[in-house]
Amino acid sequence: MEESQFRSALAANSAKIEKARSLAFSLHDKVGQNYGQNLPYSFHLQMVADIVTQYGHLVCAGEDDVLPLIYGAYFHDTIEDTRNTYNDILKMAVRDVGMTEPQARMAAEIVYALTNEKGRNRAERQSEKYYQGIRETPYAPFVKMADRMANMSFSFTGTDSVNLRMREVYKGEFPDFLAHIFRQSSKTTLSIPPVMVERIREMLK
Repeated sequence: MEESQFRSALAANSAKIEKARSLAFSLHDKVGQNYGQNLPYSFHLQMVADIVTQYGHLVCAGEDDVLPLIYGAYFHDTIEDTRNTYNDILKMAVRDVGMTEPQARMAAEIVYALTNEKGRNRAERQSEKYYQGIRETPYAPFVKMADRMANMSFSFTGTDSVNLRMREVYKGEFPDFLAHIFRQSSKTTLSIPPVMVERIREMLK
């Protein structure tokens, strides 16, 4: 998709995007979720949405997909963290944001794919089944990469104990993480822009 076309679609949907943003922030605020030691979780959600906005034209297949893609960025942790269900995500997309049914379904599928499995530890929560779901869902690999880029950027620039611990986790995981979320595909919607991979590799240096 041409970048100018993507930017025009963002502008045309700006009011709906703002509704999605405010709603996602509110849902996480209600459960008292923080990011890092004392930041509101909306800080992370905005980082992910900003990355998706920056690189989205490289994967987006058409104007109708722009709104679901941005919604997926803002809501990617909502099922996992705020006790909302897949059907809640679907209904909010239509009722509160104003998406069409197909758009809402696409958005909800992104969120569902990025929701961790039940598990006792990180490895169990991010099983092969989890990664397979990401690989097979349009835009899920891209949004997951944006999520990881946001977390890595935060962990590599912070200085508290959480940042330092997660920095090493992300360093060790990255090669396997990339191999798990992405398989070569002719479908743009299942792709990850190489520029994002290179940006993360620069962080790792």
